[in-house]
Amino acid sequence: MMAEVHATGAGSGPLLIPVIAPLAVVEELSELNISDAAQPPASSGTRAFLDVAAAAAAAVTAQPVVGAEVVFTNGRYREHGSPRTGCSSRDSSAERNPPGANPPCSIMKDGSKQKQVRKKTVSFSSMPNDRKINSTAACMAFMMEGCEMKKVRSNSRMYNRYFILDSDMRYLRWEPSKKDSEKAKLEIKSIKEVRLGKKTPVLRSNGLSDQFPEECAFSIIYGENYESLDLVASTADIVNTWVMGLRYLVSYGRHTVDVIEANQPGLRTSWIGSVFEVADVEKERQIDLGMATQIIKSLNPGMKASRIELKFKELQKARDQYGVGITLDVFTEAYCELCTRPEIFFLLVQFSSNKEYLDCKDLMLFVEVEQGMEGVTEDMCMEIIHKYESSAEGKERGYLSIDGFTRYLLSLECHIFDPQHKKVCQDMTQPLSHYYINSSHNASLLEDHFWGSSDISGYIRTLKMGCRSLEVVVWDGPDNEPLIYVGNSAEPHVAFCKVVDVINQYAFEISEYPLILCLVTHCSVHQQKVMAQHIKKILGDKLYLDPPDAEEHYLPSPEKLKGKILLKGKKLPPNYPDSEGEVTDEDEGMELSRRLGEEDKEHLNGLVCKRLRLCKELSDLVSLCKSVQFRDFEVSRRYQKYWETCSFNEVDANRFANEYPEDFVSYNKRFLSRVFPSPMRIDASNMNPQDFWKCGCQIVAMNYQTPGLMMDLNLGWFRQNGNCGYVLRPAIMREEVSYFSANAKDSLPGVSAQLLHIKIISGQNLPKPKGSAAKGDVVEPYIYVEIHGIPADCAEQRTKTVSQNGDNPIFDESFEFQINLPELAVLRFVVLDDDYIGDEFIAQYTIPFECLQPGYRHVPLQSLTGEFLTNTTLFVHIAITNRRGGGKAHKRGLSVRKGRKTREYTSTKTTGIKAVDELFRAATQPLREATDLRENVQNAMVSFKELCGLTPAANMKQCILTVSTWLLNSDRALRVTVDLSEPYPAMEARGPVPELLRKVLMAYDTMIQTSRTLIESADAVYAKLIQAQRAGLDFHEDLHRIGAKEGLKGRKLQKAMESYAWNITVLKGQADLLKHAKSEALDTLRQIHYAAQSCGLSKNGAASPELPRARASLEPIPESEAGSDTGSC
Repeated sequence: MMAEVHATGAGSGPLLIPVIAPLAVVEELSELNISDAAQPPASSGTRAFLDVAAAAAAAVTAQPVVGAEVVFTNGRYREHGSPRTGCSSRDSSAERNPPGANPPCSIMKDGSKQKQVRKKTVSFSSMPNDRKINSTAACMAFMMEGCEMKKVRSNSRMYNRYFILDSDMRYLRWEPSKKDSEKAKLEIKSIKEVRLGKKTPVLRSNGLSDQFPEECAFSIIYGENYESLDLVASTADIVNTWVMGLRYLVSYGRHTVDVIEANQPGLRTSWIGSVFEVADVEKERQIDLGMATQIIKSLNPGMKASRIELKFKELQKARDQYGVGITLDVFTEAYCELCTRPEIFFLLVQFSSNKEYLDCKDLMLFVEVEQGMEGVTEDMCMEIIHKYESSAEGKERGYLSIDGFTRYLLSLECHIFDPQHKKVCQDMTQPLSHYYINSSHNASLLEDHFWGSSDISGYIRTLKMGCRSLEVVVWDGPDNEPLIYVGNSAEPHVAFCKVVDVINQYAFEISEYPLILCLVTHCSVHQQKVMAQHIKKILGDKLYLDPPDAEEHYLPSPEKLKGKILLKGKKLPPNYPDSEGEVTDEDEGMELSRRLGEEDKEHLNGLVCKRLRLCKELSDLVSLCKSVQFRDFEVSRRYQKYWETCSFNEVDANRFANEYPEDFVSYNKRFLSRVFPSPMRIDASNMNPQDFWKCGCQIVAMNYQTPGLMMDLNLGWFRQNGNCGYVLRPAIMREEVSYFSANAKDSLPGVSAQLLHIKIISGQNLPKPKGSAAKGDVVEPYIYVEIHGIPADCAEQRTKTVSQNGDNPIFDESFEFQINLPELAVLRFVVLDDDYIGDEFIAQYTIPFECLQPGYRHVPLQSLTGEFLTNTTLFVHIAITNRRGGGKAHKRGLSVRKGRKTREYTSTKTTGIKAVDELFRAATQPLREATDLRENVQNAMVSFKELCGLTPAANMKQCILTVSTWLLNSDRALRVTVDLSEPYPAMEARGPVPELLRKVLMAYDTMIQTSRTLIESADAVYAKLIQAQRAGLDFHEDLHRIGAKEGLKGRKLQKAMESYAWNITVLKGQADLLKHAKSEALDTLRQIHYAAQSCGLSKNGAASPELPRARASLEPIPESEAGSDTGSC
């Protein structure tokens, strides 16, 4: 029996899938109605190629990943009707803004408005005559019949040509052409490389780059001079067919494939046979349909049994075996067709040296080059093979088949979430005010404020989800026992003592870092004493009672407060003589009283306040989080103590964020602020936490009982530090002297913008939306990719709708986002079902930008209520780099080069204070030098990568590997070596050098020289920037006095302070960027050393010398009295 390659074209391009077929490939070619002239003769060469294709046809995928069972029990989902219409389906909680609230960004538009402007797209089969490419033979047949594509000339002109593969598979021809027919052809054996996408200078030219998508272009590199034939097809399907077919032909024509003999079963075939043999207990050479279905479903848990049964019946009918047992041939073919994922097979083919499996070296190359892992060894790769390979033979011989490769890609090792962030990985010794704190609002409620019932399980659930700040609303209860409830409805009430007992039990089960209890007290003085007694008795030593140190300037760190519970509440003045006193309640208690119609209010400093009596016993339990009234930012700057905390209604907080963004950020550097939902949110909907995180607000209280977009952002955000409930804020928002505006709409001073390149490849086992009755079991999915962060970063893109094979769609679409503040950005994938009645929510996943792993990754999907959907994933490719190009090997993406004439230099601003301006003016030259050093290296790296036929997302390992492959494929007596005996390795060539390779060598030399200049000059420039920054900080304490002395006051003085902070931020940021650039340049040299050795390009086998190291002078720049940390892992 001969193996062949099966391809599917569902949704996007056809990819080759191995299938065991009963017919010879040449017979199938004849069945495809190819004329006699187009049929390849059954020569030994052709049969050898087909045998290679047969050998490649042995791989399927088992998908062992198991998630949690989906639970869809939220009653509010139905109560709101169908909130998931248009774009609003991505925020199923029906959250809305109260009066006066800041309008949401474009990502969170009202659903009705969004639906009017969003354009729906549906993908249909795009292959000519709707014919599917379902085997290697069909792929070759399609190329032999030919199709029309655009040929791109070097002058950027495009010409329609008809391309066709000769029947003997030796030449690629095109017509019509003015050339002689013998000249309008390309010999297959002259092809060096087939590049997918815009990866030649012609296709990257400005006149063409926006005329067609990346997926519709490919280039054929041929001849000893490495010329390019650049082509553009009408669809990605056609491109994939030609690329795969040509790569097979090139591989067959150039290499001797050392795999299995044609008459021997393949690695995968043998394994499938052994599985079948175990099931065939009676040794009848057949098994019943139910058993066969159960086996395949166990190997691919997400697959529907009905689909498996239908496939068996189709194959049996085609063989006239309908009604009998399932034979080995039918079982094998069904398994291969059902369980092979085309996009993973295509990936395996790219990295495999024999097309059937990955050996240890192939796997090492994939893990290093694509997945960005460093220090990979053969032992590590053998461990992966032993862990994920299905067949015993593969494990023994060190081969990873398509099944094992798929299992590996589905494993946690290839999860999109960086495992380093699954544990606490940030500096936890910063002041408490330097962290975002996971916070809950009304944790006792199961639904909304008036109709929802209170239950003690709400606190347990919230604490188990990583919450570190709980609100406890306490009222007088019968029998002298305080109760906890919200509002004045008749829902069941919970005893205060029971809630405190539950908090005591679960407070540190998930996180050992401090828990803040926000007390909202509506009790009489007598029952307040009961509250105090319960708190002291139950919490005991966990309760933090130490008085604040007046000599300090910042709150203690989470590390110092481990295992402690802090009370936030009103407090009587120190040394208060009486057992009780009167305080104002301008916090949430006043909001509740306003809703309930209580009248005990008065005006204080223009603000409405409620007066209440507070017992000293309860007051004494409040230490570091004393609740005070917020008046204005200037009063707080002058008089507020670091242990005093203000609470803000979301409407007021939004107003401050819009009118005083810089002041709000500055305020939150030292003081804790709590933002609670507007009382207008009677349905317990949620505000957008990003609106307040961007201002530095630490405690943004969320209604955990209400799922949707806002809770997705909150829960996703707090995953990044081991789900401990604390996330370190960006350095630019913590430093005592720095400039940051919450409403920044462009790049930030001293922060390197990142480019995030995402390719949505496919989806797996997408379920039908719960409760949906339309279209039966048919799913027509599309995906929104959303970026949430500062206003400059908020963006969204969507894929096309896949109308066929919707539960396992192939999207194959790429998107790019510029991220100006990576430390505050969140990425969200939303899967929706395209329905003309109203698009319905299928699943989502939210992840902080800092937690993304580059490379080929699977994204686990969650239901509306947050449960992980079993075996439901997206398959994506992630690449990240800085905006200008370059970047570390494990942070890759796309970039744009800028010449020196158009280069943007970050400059300082004039403050109006003569001495200060002179100081900053002297720093202009080192600022320009730092920019030139960084961008010269980045531009040189981009040029080198592009000449290698790679995107700026590539790393040096890929570049060296490409050059090595060119040399291996060259027919000339050409040798290129890398001299590793020097710290800056030179690349030397011997023999006749083709023009392209000569350019590559020149670009490499430029890259090495610019890197050397950077490494050797960085210390001196860095020192100048540090000196200027430190000298500027010397003015900080007296800046107000100096400014006033020079006649600045009011708005002019405030503007001078902002410009001063901007300049300090620029100096520190540019110094940090230069330090990181030097580190990356050293990393690039290490990659070159390792890659040259592994590819056999090292000169005389030279060992790597000691590489230059960063000098001690590149020390951290001081930030404030409390220190600083970037928060990255």
